[in-house]
Amino acid sequence: MDDPSSTPPTHFGFLTLRKFSMIAFTNAIEPLRMANYLAEQAIYHWSVYTLDGLPVPASNGLTVAPTGRIDEFALPDILFVCGGVDVQHVVDDALLQALRRLARKRIVLGGLCTGAYALARAGLLDGYRCAIHWENLSALRERFPQTTFTPDLFVVDRDRCTCTGGIAPLDLMLHLITPRIGRALASGISDQFILERVRGADDPQRIPLANRLGGHHRSLTQAAALMEANIEEPLSLEELARMTEVSQRQLQRLFRRSLGLTPAQYYLNLRLRRARELLLQTDMPIMTITVACGFRSPAHFSKSYRAVFGHSPSRQRLDPAGAAPAGSVPGAAAGARSKVKSARPPRPPRPLARH
Repeated sequence: MDDPSSTPPTHFGFLTLRKFSMIAFTNAIEPLRMANYLAEQAIYHWSVYTLDGLPVPASNGLTVAPTGRIDEFALPDILFVCGGVDVQHVVDDALLQALRRLARKRIVLGGLCTGAYALARAGLLDGYRCAIHWENLSALRERFPQTTFTPDLFVVDRDRCTCTGGIAPLDLMLHLITPRIGRALASGISDQFILERVRGADDPQRIPLANRLGGHHRSLTQAAALMEANIEEPLSLEELARMTEVSQRQLQRLFRRSLGLTPAQYYLNLRLRRARELLLQTDMPIMTITVACGFRSPAHFSKSYRAVFGHSPSRQRLDPAGAAPAGSVPGAAAGARSKVKSARPPRPPRPLARH
């Protein structure tokens, strides 16, 4: 580790967008504050920015002071774009141009929560691996095919650092600052924040079904993974049973006992959840979504969707208010999902080395 007193403080910048996620923002700053506190010296300092220098409200309505304008002659060492709810409505030409100017100055750029959407819109994540909240993965993979979006908590890929929302920025910041402050001080920060453990970049965002049910449900978790990996062409109960090496009756019993659902009901819920995500976050035609989510006809899709969500897919598109997930972003490209026949989807490739 470096001697913290031998080098000047590292400067972190946070460019807050309207309706940014306060929990992601504070979980990024607090490890820096605690590092200074435990080291009893200013190892880090930070600045909060907006394009015009005026505070903007977070998604919870609060603002942050002091907030200033970015001084391009005194730039931070790393600048995080802090996104949140309805990020697509606050990413405009002025922001995109500013981000491209900053990228030309060779500073490290990052995104917290949906902040990565702004970087992707600016073309600054082309050829990079990137982390984004799981609700946005499918939409952004469709819209920005030049970027490899992964389900990891965070990603550090060369001069880009991206992170999901919630408390994941805390894990990212500990990852970034440990080389300078050392493991002992980083562990002290974890202890102060009552962290049971610091998660790594490739920890999954969502709690895996295996963790929720326990390791003795191997066949059940395998079947659920197969369903998740085969949305466009759903597997039959016979295929699921054969691939998990149990009988159909036993698989039925496992689902009912552990989840309170039949395999067919669980599978349908997965497909409808994916369909809702695509309806809210992309511009894919409903017919394309019908095919991509494994429904045999628009009528079947509409009937199933209405039974679960209380309204049709077309109504969801026309009136998403109150239904869209926090931080959802739009996609543009249409196209059905590729067919996968493995128990676990392959990890995205790592182009040029990658939430």
